Parts: sequence; structure tokens; C-alpha cells
Amino acid sequence: MGMVDTPERRGKKGRRKSKRIGFHLDMTPMVDVAFLLLTFFMLTTTFAKSNTMEINIPPETGEVSVAERNVMTLRVPGDGYAYWSLADEAPRREPLYERSAASHTSLSRELRQALQQQFAANRKLVVLVKISEKAKYKSLVDIIDELNLLKIDRFSLDDFTPQDDAEVQRSVALR
Repeated sequence: MGMVDTPERRGKKGRRKSKRIGFHLDMTPMVDVAFLLLTFFMLTTTFAKSNTMEINIPPETGEVSVAERNVMTLRVPGDGYAYWSLADEAPRREPLYERSAASHTSLSRELRQALQQQFAANRKLVVLVKISEKAKYKSLVDIIDELNLLKIDRFSLDDFTPQDDAEVQRSVALR
């Protein structure tokens, strides 16, 4: 606890000198309480696992060559649909999300089935994902999550070019 020292001194001619008060505060109980609180919060909090995904990046020095028949291009222009094609085929249009889901939490069954069927038919399949600037970032995250759930670990991200926009328009015109 705290103590106050009050010495009484008498100076010359019987006058009192001003008292000098010394103060000593015992910090031990406060340190005990601080460590008690620290250990309590350390032991009662839950530690969150980091939400990270391991991505293998190809080497920068050389090009990775993939046969055209092993490439599936998935274009997302931001209109609520995904356009996928194999090699030089015309893109096929599938809804990106389930129509009945209000929260848009999962990709559509049609798109999921297309990915599953193409990957089952060709285990060397590489999915090339091209997302427009108009599309939401959540779409990219959902597509990558779906690819991980389907155990498709060979995919690549690329820029959405005006040529891709023309391919999407060609697919819309064919419908």
C-alpha cells in the first residue's frame, strides 16, 4: 500500500521548516492484478486461424506451355453470367450464381457441373479465369473457392481484354 513520510523538523529560532512529504507507493498488488488479467484474457480468447490459401506461382524466367485442348477459359464480364469455352469453341453462357439464393453464396449448379465434367474428362485441364473490372471481387473469390472444392488445382488468372469482351458478345448474339 502507499505510505506517506511526514518528518517534523525544527529550524533555527524555533521556526518550522516547510514539511517535505515523501510518498512511497507499493506497486506489487497492481502488478499482480495486471498479470492476473493478462493470463485470464490469454487463456479465454480463441485464436483464429488465418484464412489464407497457398498458391503456386510458375517461374518468371520461362513460359509454361499448355496444349490448347487442355485450356478451359472462364470469362466473367460482370453481368451475372459466366462464359466458358474449351480451346477455340464459342463460349457457353451459364448463370454465375444460383437464381434462388438471395445471398449469392454459391456458384450455380450449371457452372459447377460444367467444371466437374470438363475436369473429369481431362485431368490435365487448366482453367484460365478472366474477370472484367466491372465484375465484383467476390466473384473471383467464389470461383477460386469452387475450384479448390472441386480439387482443380491448375488454374490461372489473366486480364479481361477487349477480345474477351468480343467473345462474350459473340456468345450473347448466338443465343
